[in-house]
Amino acid sequence: MSKSYRALGLAVSALALTHLPAYAQTKVTNEGISASEIVIGTHQDLSGPIKGWGVPVSNGMKMAIDEVNAAGGIHGRKIKLVLEDSGYDPKRAVLASQKMVERDKIFAMVGPMGSPTVLASQDILLEAGVMQLFPLTAAEFTFKFDPAKPQERLKFNNLLPYVESTRAALKYMMEAKNFKKPCIMHQDDEYGKNVLDGFNQQLAAMKVTPASITSYKRGASDFSAQVAKMKSDGCDLVVLGAVLREPIGTMGEAKKLGWDVTFLGATPVNVLEVPALGKEVVEGLYSASGFEIPYEDTAKGKVKDWLVNYKKMFGADANTQAIIGYNAVMTFAHYANKAGKDLTGQKMLDALESGDKFQDIFSSPPTVFSKTNHLATTITQVQQVKNGRWVLVKEGLMF
Repeated sequence: MSKSYRALGLAVSALALTHLPAYAQTKVTNEGISASEIVIGTHQDLSGPIKGWGVPVSNGMKMAIDEVNAAGGIHGRKIKLVLEDSGYDPKRAVLASQKMVERDKIFAMVGPMGSPTVLASQDILLEAGVMQLFPLTAAEFTFKFDPAKPQERLKFNNLLPYVESTRAALKYMMEAKNFKKPCIMHQDDEYGKNVLDGFNQQLAAMKVTPASITSYKRGASDFSAQVAKMKSDGCDLVVLGAVLREPIGTMGEAKKLGWDVTFLGATPVNVLEVPALGKEVVEGLYSASGFEIPYEDTAKGKVKDWLVNYKKMFGADANTQAIIGYNAVMTFAHYANKAGKDLTGQKMLDALESGDKFQDIFSSPPTVFSKTNHLATTITQVQQVKNGRWVLVKEGLMF
C-alpha cells in the first residue's frame, strides 16, 4: 500500500474528530456481559442466494474469536458468538434478531449480513440498546444518524459505502477511459438503490446523461432482457449493482450477443468467486474495492500465515468475505479491550467514539470513528480481473 493511500485514510479520520455536538442520552445495553464472557450475535446467509458470502464471513468470525479467546479473551472474558441463518430473507433476519435480543441477551450485533436483512432488523436492536457494529453492507442507513435521535448513535460501519465508492470508481473510469454512454443494472433492493444513487449523483456532477437504467429482482438468474436493452441503448460502460452470480450471468449473456462492452462492479462484486466461477467470461471486469485481495502464493508475513491457518481450519481458501468477517470481530475486540476491565455498553460506545485507531493485518485503511462520524473510510480502489485474478488498477480514490 502506498504512503499516499495511508495518508488519505488518516486525513479522513482526522477530519472526523472536529466539531463534536452535544448528544441526548443514548440507551445502551449491558446484557451479554458476565464475569467470564461477552455474548455477541450475528445473522448470515448460510442457505440462501448469497451463502457464498455468509459461510466464509461466519468462518472468518469464528477464526477471530478462536484467536482472541486463545490469547486470554477481552480482559479475561471469552467471546461467545450466537450465529443465526437469515437465508438473505428480511423476515428471517427480524426473527433471528428478536431471538438474539430477547433470549440470547446479546451485548452487540457484529457483522450482520445484507442490506435488506440489516435494514429490516435494525430498529429491533436500536430500541433494545444493542449496538449494530460493522454490518456486511455499506448502505448509508448503517452509519448515517440523526443526533436528535439518540438510539441511532448505536450504528457503526467499517466498510466502504456504496454511494461514495460507486461515485469514485465511476468517475475514474469515465475520465480514464473516456466513456460517453454509461448505464447501470442494479439489484432492486436497498443495496442496489445505493449503487444507483452513486451512479446518478456522479453522472449529474459530470453533466452526463445515463444511456440506460435497468434492474433485476434479488435472486434472479436470467438477465437476457436487461442485457438486450442495454445493448440496444448503445451503452459503452455497464455499472453492476450486483453481488456474486449476477456479474457472471450478465457478462455471459453479453458474450452470447457478441456485445463488447466494459463492466464495472460495485464493491460486492470484488470477491474471489467471481473470477473463479466466471473464468474467461469475466476476464477484464473492473470493480470498486476497499483493499487488495491477498493470494496465498504471493502473500507474506502475517497475511500468509492467516491464509494458511484458514485453509487448515475450514478446508477451503480464504476469500474477501472471510477477511471481512475476521476483521469485524477483531475490530470489536480492539474497542472492547479499550473500554477496559469494567466493560459496560456505555464504555464500549465511548471507546468506539474515542478516535482510537484500529489497523488490521491486511493493510486496509485504518478504522477510526468519532462522535460525529460512524463511518471508518471512504477510500476506494479499482481492481480488474486479469488472468483469473483481481489486480490493482488504481488506489487512493476518494469522494
